[in-house]
Amino acid sequence: MFYHVKELQFDARVSSPDPRFATLLLEQFGGANGELKAAIQYFLQAFAARKPYPAQYDMLMDIATEELAHLEIVGATITMLLDGINGELKDAAEQTLMTEFLKGPGKKEELLQQAIVNPQFFALSGGSPTLTNSQGVPWSGTYVDANGDLTVDIRSNLASESRAKLVYEYLLQFTDDPQVKDTLTFLMTREIAHYQMFASALDSIQPNFPPGVLQGDPRYTHTYFNMSDGGDIRGPWNQGRGAWESGEWVYVSNPRDYVEQTDGLTNAPVEGTTETRESTDAMNRQLGQQRSTEVKSAIQSDPNQWSKFADGSRSSSASVPHVEERVKSK
Repeated sequence: MFYHVKELQFDARVSSPDPRFATLLLEQFGGANGELKAAIQYFLQAFAARKPYPAQYDMLMDIATEELAHLEIVGATITMLLDGINGELKDAAEQTLMTEFLKGPGKKEELLQQAIVNPQFFALSGGSPTLTNSQGVPWSGTYVDANGDLTVDIRSNLASESRAKLVYEYLLQFTDDPQVKDTLTFLMTREIAHYQMFASALDSIQPNFPPGVLQGDPRYTHTYFNMSDGGDIRGPWNQGRGAWESGEWVYVSNPRDYVEQTDGLTNAPVEGTTETRESTDAMNRQLGQQRSTEVKSAIQSDPNQWSKFADGSRSSSASVPHVEERVKSK
């Protein structure tokens, strides 16, 4: 159940109208890294997590709901940035349309083409946010990542929060309005907070690497192929332990020779790790059973019910005060 509070989570303000920045801000309203994308993404991910991961489900729904609050803040800011000039713009546009249309079909086609290639035509003439990015491209469900595996979804969310934070960081460079900057700074900072929430949630699910259930083939997991000519560049991504909990990277300086010597890698040895193909097969079975148990334990044999109420009578209309009674009680 959603409950709308009319006051914004953050008191959005603007010093003066700025239609050009309002257009840029559409990126965070209907863009690929915007607030609507985040809200829908976390909301969808939560369904699969509801029973197997109830704690993480609660977190996903909380953050999704906050993202809707941020969407409202962005929409309100865009609207205020257009305040005071919307009527004038609309009148001017209508007069221009009439004048240009009277010049003949050629001018009409030119005007329509200008409207198509100029997203600001739509962003400014309406006086309110449109569900597009700053270039006028409509919002799309393809922006949303929800794979049904919580560890994969959370990693997608970490990337989403990172990109959204960076967009706000860029937007801050395009406005001098101190009050708008305050709003953008708040929204940017909440992306940082959400990132830490997701990072902590991922750490609470063990094991969480590699993503999914199946382990990698140990013949290939710790191998780094030097796929470029010139000097060998070494770092924690191709030498030493790196991010591995155990084992270390095996650096193949000449991949072509290595591929030939191992019959196209089919006879490559296990190197850099103590894992074997037998041990990873055993882990696959163990983790598969664990994940299956988590899902099956969440499925009820009785008639399924999404919400549980402590007292069934609470859903009865007799227990809910009449509207007039609730008003009088205030």
